[in-house]
Amino acid sequence: MPLKMRINLQQYVVYFGFVAIFIFFAVMLQDSGFLTTRNLSNIVLQTAPVTIMAIGLVFVLSAGEIDLSIGSIVAVAALSAAVVIESYGVVPGVLAGLGAGLAIGFANGVLVAYVRLPSFLVTLATMGLFAGVARSLTNLRSVPVTDDTFTGFFGSGSLLGIPSLIWWTILAIAAGHVVYRETRFGAHVLAVGDNARAASVSGIKVPHIRLAVMMLSGGLAGLAGLLYSGRLQAAKYTLGETDLMTVIAAVIVGGTLLNGGRGSIVGALVGSLMMGVLNNGLILMGLSVSDQMIVRGFIILAAVAVSLREKLR
Repeated sequence: MPLKMRINLQQYVVYFGFVAIFIFFAVMLQDSGFLTTRNLSNIVLQTAPVTIMAIGLVFVLSAGEIDLSIGSIVAVAALSAAVVIESYGVVPGVLAGLGAGLAIGFANGVLVAYVRLPSFLVTLATMGLFAGVARSLTNLRSVPVTDDTFTGFFGSGSLLGIPSLIWWTILAIAAGHVVYRETRFGAHVLAVGDNARAASVSGIKVPHIRLAVMMLSGGLAGLAGLLYSGRLQAAKYTLGETDLMTVIAAVIVGGTLLNGGRGSIVGALVGSLMMGVLNNGLILMGLSVSDQMIVRGFIILAAVAVSLREKLR
């Protein structure tokens, strides 16, 4: 009974942590506007692209792989969409952005699943490769996105009084949770991450699953790029370049094991919101960007330590 209780408590650490961090900043920053509706709304809106990327990373980590290229995919997708929208309109632009994300995810997946290269090394290489592509795509200049239809649908618009970014988050979380928990594909992802050899013996096509999760991660990173460019009404090569640590922290803190076999879409959402509250609170407290990176680094270390310790039990 004590062991079962401890395991259950470990699954809910992210929720306790989120509440604790929120209460801490609410008390410490009660005179700094932390609890204002505008500030809390900004936290949710700012974390929307991170949450979208976190969903893809849950699938990737659950399958026993990792994707370090998501930040670069965001930039390439946003710039591809912005450039195409300038010349050809919204629909081709959206297809270009999503297509760029899926294509990079496909390339990563082929190298991981069929060439059998380690996903860490593959995505580390493509992270640098496509960061360079993003810089050369527009010669380091930002591209404005002025189409009202695009910015309204992917960033600054609203439906029934709810911002479109929140709608995207709700739809992605709902779809991701159902696929992860209620479909054969989700079960196969977990089986591959838990024991790839046993999964293969049981008839699961392990390479197909690995390719699929890498493409899913790339496609969702591409969607995050569209959300960034829609909200900011511009695309630039720097979009997404600092998100990797935040996404990894959100996913691991949210209960996804680093070595695969277990994960949580809802946990990733709460982890993303926790990182958003943390960043916002640290900014209001006057901490610099470097201090925020240090804090996130400690959080990742703690979460990885817990994840690996639990996997070894």
